[in-house]
Amino acid sequence: MLSVQKGNFAGLFAILLWSTLALFTVSTGAIPPFQLTFMAFFVAFILGAIWWFKRGADIRIYTKLPIKVWFVGIYGLFGYHFFYFLALKTAPSLEANLINYLWPLLIVLFSALLPQEKLRWYHTLGAMLGFMGAFVLLGSKGVSFSSEYLQGYGYAFLCALIWSSYSVLSRYFAEVPTEAVGGFCGVSALCSLVAHMVFEETYIPTSSEMLFIVGLGLGPVGLAFFVWDYGMKKGDIKLIGALSYATPLLSTVLLVLFQDAHLSLWIGVACALIVGGSVISAWPFFKALAQKYASS
Repeated sequence: MLSVQKGNFAGLFAILLWSTLALFTVSTGAIPPFQLTFMAFFVAFILGAIWWFKRGADIRIYTKLPIKVWFVGIYGLFGYHFFYFLALKTAPSLEANLINYLWPLLIVLFSALLPQEKLRWYHTLGAMLGFMGAFVLLGSKGVSFSSEYLQGYGYAFLCALIWSSYSVLSRYFAEVPTEAVGGFCGVSALCSLVAHMVFEETYIPTSSEMLFIVGLGLGPVGLAFFVWDYGMKKGDIKLIGALSYATPLLSTVLLVLFQDAHLSLWIGVACALIVGGSVISAWPFFKALAQKYASS
């Protein structure tokens, strides 16, 4: 039980880190997306390497991991970001992001396929309320789907499918140490560099932009992947999936606090739906807490 709680806190920490992604990304200026991904993943790889050396681990151990482990890791980290950027290039960002945010709901649904996992009504209801909250949050800005952008919508759905399946598949590799994520980040950095060379022109960042790049690599595009991996392997995967809808909400709040964004009624409604969904998803915890309080 203690291991599960640690896993849940790790998943929640990843969600908090990802909520800073938009703020950091906005602050990186005009850096092309694949170049930015390469630089952030490279920082994450350095972070992983420091962890390896601090633990005194033999890096050669990770080169001997099964091919399927490497495939799933790169499929999740690089595959998700590759199609995410394609989605943003071929469809309006609001619609693409809304479709992308199907991944927490898909995690909850896919987790039912795992051994010894059962999908309960409160997990499903909580995840659906979370998605409704994300819809209200993004839809309040004027979401309008059009057949003109079907290709981009398809890329966005692939994002949701890739990240949710990667997260659930991580459960099958519980014996693989979390620090192996550093290796996945390193290979994903190389893949991002190739994509940058093919699709983009190199941009020279300013010193302030470099600071935010390092922030990305240390936080939402770095440490977040390590703690997410631990959360998926050890925690309540359905609960973490439902709680993930806090990401767009917290991200919006941070933009309101630090950028030229404004609070609105829709943000309040979205907050109520997402928080309500999170509470329902954690129904057993609150029920046990109430029973403990009643018996004392």
